[in-house]
Amino acid sequence: MVQPSDVVMPSGEALLQEERRVRRQGSGLDATALLGCWQLDLVWPKGSGRPAQFSGQILRWLGAQLEISQAGEQLRLRNAVSLGPIELRFEGPGVLEGRRPLLWFHFEQLQIWVAGRCWFSRSLPAPAAQKRPFFALIQRDPSGWLAARGRGGGLACWRLRL
Repeated sequence: MVQPSDVVMPSGEALLQEERRVRRQGSGLDATALLGCWQLDLVWPKGSGRPAQFSGQILRWLGAQLEISQAGEQLRLRNAVSLGPIELRFEGPGVLEGRRPLLWFHFEQLQIWVAGRCWFSRSLPAPAAQKRPFFALIQRDPSGWLAARGRGGGLACWRLRL
């Protein structure tokens, strides 16, 4: 079994090359390859070849994670950050479409958890179809990382949390 410390994250240039290939040929990723809890590791701002040091460090310090699980035919996504015992969560459905593929999603719930208890929960309105967020999936490496480009153009790389 690969340990998180054994995972070698790709360079920005390697991801850009892989992204160009995936745009032409597709990635072959399916929903089962995405399941798990993913710890955010690196982020690249739109148009940058270098990871964002400050925002990446802050997001790692806050334990930013993306959990993807199967719920019948759909996927469920939970995006969360934590500050000590306080956790901010966004949860909602997702669907995988296309050859590349795109992981379309939206968040239905905003929750604040304190010490393992939900203290606040609010429903969120669904965005218009043309404004729905997505991740254009680039690669899910067997060593334990996942790379994708978001709707806003930024690139992110997550490490599978075991």
